Amino acid sequence: MNKYQDNYQELNNLALYRFLKMIKRFIIVSLILFFISSSALLFLFIYLQSQPLPKTTIEQTTFIYSMDGQVIDDLYSGENRVYVPLSKIPKSLIEATIAIEDRKFYRHLGIDFVRIGGALIQDVKHRSKVQGASTITQQLARNLYLYLDKTWERKINEALLAIQLELQYSKDEILEMYLNQIYYGHSANGVQLAAKTYFDKDVSELNLAESAMIAGIPKGPGYYSPFINLKKAKERQKQVLQAMVSEGYITQQEANEAYQEKLVFKNPNKKNYPTIAPYFRDFIVSTLKTKYGFTEEQIFQGGLKVYTTLDSEIQKYAEEIITNYLDENNSLQVALISIEPSTGFIKAMVGGRDYSKSQYNRVFASRQPGSSFKPILYLAALENGFTPVTRLKSEPTIFTFGNNQTYQPSNFGDNYPNREIDLRYALAHSDNIYAVKTHMKIGMDKLVDMSNKLGIDKELKPYPSLALGSQEVTPFDMTKAYATIANQGKRVEPIAITKIVDSSGNVLYERKATSGVQVVSEASTFILTHLMEGVFEQGGTGFNVSDRLKRPIAGKTGTTDFDSWLIGYTPQLVTTLWTGYDDNQPLKDSDAYITKYIWADFMEKAHKSLPPQLFVVPDGITSLYICPETGKIATENCPNPRLEFFIEGTEPTEYSDYHQAEDSPESSKEPSEDPSFWNRIRYWWSN
Repeated sequence: MNKYQDNYQELNNLALYRFLKMIKRFIIVSLILFFISSSALLFLFIYLQSQPLPKTTIEQTTFIYSMDGQVIDDLYSGENRVYVPLSKIPKSLIEATIAIEDRKFYRHLGIDFVRIGGALIQDVKHRSKVQGASTITQQLARNLYLYLDKTWERKINEALLAIQLELQYSKDEILEMYLNQIYYGHSANGVQLAAKTYFDKDVSELNLAESAMIAGIPKGPGYYSPFINLKKAKERQKQVLQAMVSEGYITQQEANEAYQEKLVFKNPNKKNYPTIAPYFRDFIVSTLKTKYGFTEEQIFQGGLKVYTTLDSEIQKYAEEIITNYLDENNSLQVALISIEPSTGFIKAMVGGRDYSKSQYNRVFASRQPGSSFKPILYLAALENGFTPVTRLKSEPTIFTFGNNQTYQPSNFGDNYPNREIDLRYALAHSDNIYAVKTHMKIGMDKLVDMSNKLGIDKELKPYPSLALGSQEVTPFDMTKAYATIANQGKRVEPIAITKIVDSSGNVLYERKATSGVQVVSEASTFILTHLMEGVFEQGGTGFNVSDRLKRPIAGKTGTTDFDSWLIGYTPQLVTTLWTGYDDNQPLKDSDAYITKYIWADFMEKAHKSLPPQLFVVPDGITSLYICPETGKIATENCPNPRLEFFIEGTEPTEYSDYHQAEDSPESSKEPSEDPSFWNRIRYWWSN
């Protein structure tokens, strides 16, 4: 019996020994496996932390701003997005997103294993990938680096990339990237455009009710958008609010009040930002590429802020006036550009009657300027000995040049004074014979040189017909030339962009102030300006719109068989208006009138907030009244004396004897009356 008991005890001891030995082995193997797995996991973490994440770019929308701070347009390709820092996103939207998307966001390392376990059970149960368990970090990894296919390979890659993100970025950085990356429907990527799209607000202005509505959309933008199904959107909003209550972010009362709040949605058909000046917008894009060297990717995905010189109010005037004057059934085309002469700032630009039908910008189209080119000729003449009273005979004339070549211009309607006329008369009445005689007298190269000085970069030929604007130039170049004249001979290059800022707020370009380069004397440009004011006086080619102009203004019309121009300026603004047909149809008589009316109405509207200004009389100018019939100093017997300005030393010194009196007259430089109010003011000012 004792022997049996001893054997039994021995067997028990052996079994216990074997069990303990097995436990020991299990513990050792477990420790080895734990060490191996821990080492592998540590190695994986170190490896993931050391490896760069796949290269990606969060595409951002570029914005173009007018001078007065309005958004002209937004530029993007693929994804429309405005990146905002986490500090600009309201706490309510951050908490709503975390509560509904990933309540353990701040407590996991990119992966929520409990959620994954629950999702796996559901997937096995249904034998397919039916339930998601992605954290905010995983969703960000998927959107940044992966396709949206539902495969196990993609999920594994997503998990690894999520861990990498967590190792290389802080939680707040990940959340900021997520809120700026996620899609909210209706072409809105990121919370800023979501706020603009649904509530027409900046994201920083969202309240709790609006934040809960937006936070619920990413799960299914085509299903939970309030624009598509308001009932489902409200149900989702309630779910978000309850999740916020469960996480302790808000009270039940706050949730109830937010749910009951009436939401005011933006009209879904209204664009986030107003689009004006489409031709100017295209010009900005072209300038960014050609002048500043930006690539397509930088322009359309780089989130630039481009600040321009455009005045949105003046631009709207231009577009409205052109639309009102051009009949829908007419194919007459138009180009308008308006520049501030002292700075070169482009204030308005219209390149055609309808951008949706033609994107060709006619501001840069080469056309014959006709008589609008004559002020450049007369400026060259004033720089080479001419004065306002220089007299030449206007009559049918055949000009000989070169190797016995001949040129026979004619006046409009074959109307000739058949007498000597002065420069003022020739300019106001657009006399062609006087212009060609002036051109030949001073030397034809002088007009070419003056054109280049004023900013016309095209190579022009010194032919007699150049005096009459026979060679093609663009409205843009003509505006540069007139702006130099208006700026008292200082050439300032036209500019459309004042500043470019990148998505991080770094200033990439900023225009420095410039006073321009003096290319022509102030005295000559002032005298020419005074002569060009006569275009809008009795007998001038622009007189029929003079009643629409309530301030001192100078300009010149130009008409060919195919082109109608009016270019003019005040001290504050230079505007070129061209009309014509793309297929070079001959102009109708009414087309030239449309040109003048559009130009005059635009100039008056564009100046409505600006006080009238006189053109500044520079040093070296003297003024006196002359007799129009002789160009000499007027006497008290002269019935229609005219105030004229001269460069000191070039004024007439003889008194007119054209009008005789019974008694010897006393000469007078200042007759008792003058028909022009502005001339009287100018005479007083200059003396």
